[in-house]
Amino acid sequence: MSGFAVQSGQTFLFIGDSITDAGRRAAAAPMGEGYAALFRDLVMAHYPDLDITFINKGLGGNRITDLRERWHDDVIRHKPDWLSVHIGINDVHSFLRDPGTGVAPYQFREDYTWILQQTKQHTSAEIILLDPFYISLDESGQTFRSRVNNLIPQYIETVHQMSEQFDTRLIKLDDIFKAHLKYRDSESFCAEPVHPGRTGHLIIASALFDALLESAD
Repeated sequence: MSGFAVQSGQTFLFIGDSITDAGRRAAAAPMGEGYAALFRDLVMAHYPDLDITFINKGLGGNRITDLRERWHDDVIRHKPDWLSVHIGINDVHSFLRDPGTGVAPYQFREDYTWILQQTKQHTSAEIILLDPFYISLDESGQTFRSRVNNLIPQYIETVHQMSEQFDTRLIKLDDIFKAHLKYRDSESFCAEPVHPGRTGHLIIASALFDALLESAD
């Protein structure tokens, strides 16, 4: 018999880039059409008695530097009980394209530390970190995709370190998708390596849902 960690009356806030945004500022407002909305639907389907407020603050194109800039307005002000953070792929891309202005691994680590420090200082939120992923197995060394696959582990490792340092829940999305790629090609989940389709978003939502199931005593 399993219960759910999120309780009735609590607020669950998602923040991140376009993967979290998923159209939440357009026709699919306010939750979008991605994993945030699917996670909400899973919770509603399995726990109809829970009255949970869901807030999606994903913004397409965001990097960790953007999250830092808007952290107080979009996170602290809402005083969430639960906070889901997914960020990193735009940071990787930016550094590969222009190391001078992009978000280097050390800056990613510094700004990630800052947003979590602020969260701990100003809220009592339970935090869930989702590491950045890239749905490609290209390690040829001859393409941009292979360069991403070579660099992204540094950003993933930072998220894992942040989870340990700040005692958060952690969802290893890159490992999850790499496991799926053993059985199906990348386009089963994603038309290109960054933005999941419906199945890819469902994989994320399911991993998040499973991470919040708790065994009853």
